[in-house]
Amino acid sequence: MSTTQSERLRELLEPLVASQGLDLEEIAVDSVGRKRVLRVVVDSDAGADLDAIADVSRALSAKLDETNAMGDSAYDLEVGTPGAERPLTEHRHFVRAVDRLVKFQLTEGGDLVARILTVDEEGLDVEVPGVKGRKATTRRLAFPEIAKARVQVEFNRKDKKDKEEEEA
Repeated sequence: MSTTQSERLRELLEPLVASQGLDLEEIAVDSVGRKRVLRVVVDSDAGADLDAIADVSRALSAKLDETNAMGDSAYDLEVGTPGAERPLTEHRHFVRAVDRLVKFQLTEGGDLVARILTVDEEGLDVEVPGVKGRKATTRRLAFPEIAKARVQVEFNRKDKKDKEEEEA
C-alpha cells in the first residue's frame, strides 16, 4: 500500500474513530489471495470492548462505502484492538500499560523486563522483579533510553482486586 493511500485512509477514518471515543492506532491494507483486507486497529485509555468495536466497524464500513475510498474491487474490513503483546510506541501506549509487565530493549544495549509504575512526559518509573528471593527494585527510564518496548503476557499474575480479597 502506498504511503499516499495510507495517509488518505487515515485522514478519512481518524475523525470517525475519534468521534466514537477511540484512537486510530494502525491501518494496513494486505492482499490475501485475490482479496484485499483493510485492517484497522483502535484503542482507548479504557480499552475497547466488543460493542465499541462493532459500532466503529459499522461506522467505518458506511464511510468507506460512501466515499469509495477502497475502490471498486472487493475487500474485507477487519477492526480490532492492538492485542496482548502490543509494541509500545506512543506516550499514550505507555500510559495505558501502567501496571503491566513490559520487555524493554534499551538503546545502550541489553533488555530489561519490568512493570510500569508511573509515566510522565520525560519517561517512566518501573519495578524490576527481584531474582532468587531478592526484593524488587525501582528504576527510572527516560524515553530516549528505550529502543523498543513490548507488553508481556502474564498468566499467573493476580490483579489488584484478587490481592485485596486475599488481604481482607
